[in-house]
Amino acid sequence: MMKQASLILRHVSLRPLLAAGLLAGYAVSSQAALFGDDEARRAIIELRQRLDSLQQSQEQTRRSLLDLQSQIEMLKADQAKLRGQNEQLMRDSAELQRGQKDLAKGMDERLRQFEPTPVNVDGQEFNADPNEKREYEDALAQFRSGKFPEAGAAFAAFLRQWPKSGYTPSARFWLGNSQYATRDYKNAIGNFRSILTNAPMHARAPEAALSIANCQVELKDAKAARKTLEELIQAYPNSEAAANAKSRLATLK
Repeated sequence: MMKQASLILRHVSLRPLLAAGLLAGYAVSSQAALFGDDEARRAIIELRQRLDSLQQSQEQTRRSLLDLQSQIEMLKADQAKLRGQNEQLMRDSAELQRGQKDLAKGMDERLRQFEPTPVNVDGQEFNADPNEKREYEDALAQFRSGKFPEAGAAFAAFLRQWPKSGYTPSARFWLGNSQYATRDYKNAIGNFRSILTNAPMHARAPEAALSIANCQVELKDAKAARKTLEELIQAYPNSEAAANAKSRLATLK
């Protein structure tokens, strides 16, 4: 009987303890649930913040890329512009060089017009001024065309203009022949004698001596003509003029 009572009392005394334990366990689980929700919310908030930060970072990156692309396009445009300017400068430089070459060529050509050039006349080689050469050839062209008075005037002017010219012996020879053609025998003799005195070894000298004799014949001075022919044969024995002089002597009275 006493054992039963003891068991009953023990059973009754354990109920509050069990209840308290159950309540405590529930409280703990409830608190744990509350703590779990807070952590989840914080995690979600942190995740959202990270997502927002990532989106902002992506936006900034996108803007940076757009700015970089814009700068690249500007650099490309500047490069193309510089390339175009460089090509234009190269064309301008090439054009300038061509212009300088043309100018230099033109200057050289103009200068050559005033520079002495080598000529060979009657076996004589010398340098002649371009104007000097042209005036001599113009005078000779008039003589060959039969314009003897004009040729004589041209050769006389030439000798005044170019007193030290290498053309002088030849110019005097043709001046003498122009005067002979116009019957100005005395002046013709003077020009022919000038050749014999100043250029006795000139290719025209033998012909000049023969021309002097011809002028003397025209002046009816046979004695002087004979003497001139004899001197010609003695001075230039192997010349064609000397052969002609011998023929003239045979017919000269």
